[in-house]
Amino acid sequence: MNPNDIKAVYFVGAGGIGMSAIARYFLQKGMVVGGYDRTPTPLTHQLQEEGMQIHYEENVAAIPQACTDAAHTLVIYTPAVPAEHKELIYFRQNGFEIQKRAQVLGTLTKTHKGLCVAGTHGKTTTSAMCAHIMHQSKHDCNAFLGGITKNYGTNYILSEKSDYVVIEADEFDRSFHWLRPWATVITATDPDHLDIYGTKEAYLESFRHYTELIQEGGTLIIHTNLEMKPNTPAGVRTYTYSRTEGDFHAENIKIGNGEISFDFVSPIESVKNIQLGHPVPINIDNGIAAMAMAQVAGATADELRQGMKTFAGVDRRFDFKIKNERHVFLSDYAHHPEEIFQSASSIRQLYQDRKITAIFQPHLYTRTRDFYREFAAALSQLDEVILCDIYPARELPIEGVSSELIYNCLAPGVEKSMIKKSEVLDLVRKRDFDVLLVLGAGDLDDYVPQIAEILNNKD
Repeated sequence: MNPNDIKAVYFVGAGGIGMSAIARYFLQKGMVVGGYDRTPTPLTHQLQEEGMQIHYEENVAAIPQACTDAAHTLVIYTPAVPAEHKELIYFRQNGFEIQKRAQVLGTLTKTHKGLCVAGTHGKTTTSAMCAHIMHQSKHDCNAFLGGITKNYGTNYILSEKSDYVVIEADEFDRSFHWLRPWATVITATDPDHLDIYGTKEAYLESFRHYTELIQEGGTLIIHTNLEMKPNTPAGVRTYTYSRTEGDFHAENIKIGNGEISFDFVSPIESVKNIQLGHPVPINIDNGIAAMAMAQVAGATADELRQGMKTFAGVDRRFDFKIKNERHVFLSDYAHHPEEIFQSASSIRQLYQDRKITAIFQPHLYTRTRDFYREFAAALSQLDEVILCDIYPARELPIEGVSSELIYNCLAPGVEKSMIKKSEVLDLVRKRDFDVLLVLGAGDLDDYVPQIAEILNNKD
């Protein structure tokens, strides 16, 4: 479909964090935007207030009239929606242009300079940091992010003047293979989504293929400890980065009194006294990657320094809800063993002398089956671990796979228990936590506002 022919856009799975960003893009372009989602959420309500027509039942008759013209309607769907979805079947049978979210983003990387962030973990924070630096720089940017930024209250930035688009490059379902990056960061390649890839080798091969898609004359910025070996086209510049080594790295790191600062060492231009506006140790690595890509795109030393100092973080990414002498409470989306490890080690560095308790809801039966030992090892850095039942997302139960697999592998000396999600609020009412961390990508986060209220009322 010629982009000029599109008058309406319909989303099957409208309320996902990534899908909603594209919906906002088309809304701001003045198009009719409709969609289906399974359940209403604060995000879908916001989209409706912004003009999107959303319904919550699988019903062809509920599709807005403006979205039933196949010649002028683009249909965008998420792979999380089953193939037998009634509305998807309708669109397929009636000759509509149907694209995955990633295909739409891929088109944008062909018409803009795509600044893409890929990797098993760190994608959302790194891409949000890069977008914030670029947005407040003279270059500006468009951005499609996997989380709601604290700075903008949205997962989307629109610029009518900028050639740059910052995109979180998702490896799930090989979606990032639709992209053609002008520059890209790869943060990590720890195996994940083995329900899709099957093997570690296939997962690494998928990232290797992604490096082949970088535009000629483009740039790859890759973490130093990756097992994956890139295969970039001729003329692509390759840089390495990490906290302490690589072409881009940090020196003179200072952590204390709730603040983190360091000097940014760069082959383009080193910058002294970078201060993290969201002072979490893992954000040193994320910040180096974000600044490296922004610098490749032309951001100046002052723009890097100002962007990092004013970056306020992302919802559900090491997201502090309470921080005082009596209680510390935060929520983190971490749902892969390496993410849990980084989150746990970061909070341990910040609160060395306090008791740290995590309530963890594992995400997916397959991920738990494949990595339960690694989850247990990462969680064992903490003083107490409370495990909820597995959040199934798109999966059916697997016999013999439950949170008990993780429970049984936790290190001796770690206080541990298992509860149902429905019991969490009562537990928080009865207990007096010092540092409490809610972990996972499931729906336990729905309780975070209530947990914060309960803890605040204890003061």
